[in-house]
Amino acid sequence: MIIPANLENVSDGFSEPKKKILYYLKVMQQAGLEELAKVMKVSRMAVHKHLVLLQNRGLVESIENRGHVGRPRMVYQLTSQSKTVFPKSYSAIATHALDFIERNMGKEGVEKVLHERQTDLFDQYYKRLKGLDFDKQVKELARIRDEEGYIAESKKESKRSGGKHVLLEYNCPIIHIAEKHWEACSTETELFEKLLGADIETTHRAAKGDSICKFVIKEKREEYF
Repeated sequence: MIIPANLENVSDGFSEPKKKILYYLKVMQQAGLEELAKVMKVSRMAVHKHLVLLQNRGLVESIENRGHVGRPRMVYQLTSQSKTVFPKSYSAIATHALDFIERNMGKEGVEKVLHERQTDLFDQYYKRLKGLDFDKQVKELARIRDEEGYIAESKKESKRSGGKHVLLEYNCPIIHIAEKHWEACSTETELFEKLLGADIETTHRAAKGDSICKFVIKEKREEYF
């Protein structure tokens, strides 16, 4: 379980425990009272009190999970309305701006704007990645993305599985843009490839309906003949 790097990224008006519940459900997808109480290190009664308030605001819903032997278990998950409380690094204004550019300059205009943004991000990210070995670069990239509200973490597969890295992003601050302008996703992958000098396969995308964005990262190695 990853711990949120910056709980301030969640909308104002929530207490710290409620922010944590929202983050944990974002990552865990579904969780019962016992699981939430354990990860938050508080009583089940305290968790239930916060969940009831979040349910009243339409951000959390409870369902019966019949996947276990015996009586159905009650679990909690985020509602579609909860998307509004997570950070958006680009506001609705940015979406309207890209729509305007597309109408007047076509897709090429949109791609140009996004590539210029990519250049700016490359410079910012590179300052923190330079001088690190490949494994640490991937970890630092995940840390940067987490700080920006993507709720990100990186994992490394075993050598038996290929030794690839996986970058997981449980929240997409630009989802409203990406749903209308797919170029936002493709330029993002290009940015990671340039920063890491790696081959990257995007296997999951929130903008395409997946619960996460998942990048499989393979280091490019020099071949000698």
